[in-house]
Amino acid sequence: MPKLILFNKPFQVLSQFTDRDNLQAPRATLADFIDAPDFRPAGRLDFDSEGLLILTDDGKIQQRIAHPRHTYWKTYWVQVEGEIDHFACDRLSKGVDLKDGATKPARARVLSPPTLWEREPPIRQRKSVSDSWLELSISEGRNRQVRRMTAAVGYPTLRLVRVAVGPWNLEDLLPGKFRWVDADL
Repeated sequence: MPKLILFNKPFQVLSQFTDRDNLQAPRATLADFIDAPDFRPAGRLDFDSEGLLILTDDGKIQQRIAHPRHTYWKTYWVQVEGEIDHFACDRLSKGVDLKDGATKPARARVLSPPTLWEREPPIRQRKSVSDSWLELSISEGRNRQVRRMTAAVGYPTLRLVRVAVGPWNLEDLLPGKFRWVDADL
């Protein structure tokens, strides 16, 4: 049975094994954490997002996990600026208009602050502006979609952590750590 790697991608790590842009200050990549030369990510997580990234060495499995037609829901815990309310979650659930078109309906709910690892650098704290959390699940994966969705309903994203993709989740996996699982598709 094929294997998958479930990796908890830390903040400011590229979702690839090399830094193709080769900036003046090299950025951390998957190669800094995982020695699996034949594996590739099934989907992406932005440089400034954290959480579950799935890797496989099977192109068909990679396509099945990453392609929107297979509708693997991706679930995120999102810290936003301001006190998000049920009205905003309802708007997100129905889909919102973005510059590249309307999003598919999502699943959104207000979330109590989750117990997570500390992030380096930490999220900025402002005494005059509160923050809150929501759980948002989407079945598509446009560029920076979750961030654009929360901004569209008036709540800019401060921190974004993907906690699940389809049946796979982070469980107790700490940032920079990974585990092998069977690709039981």
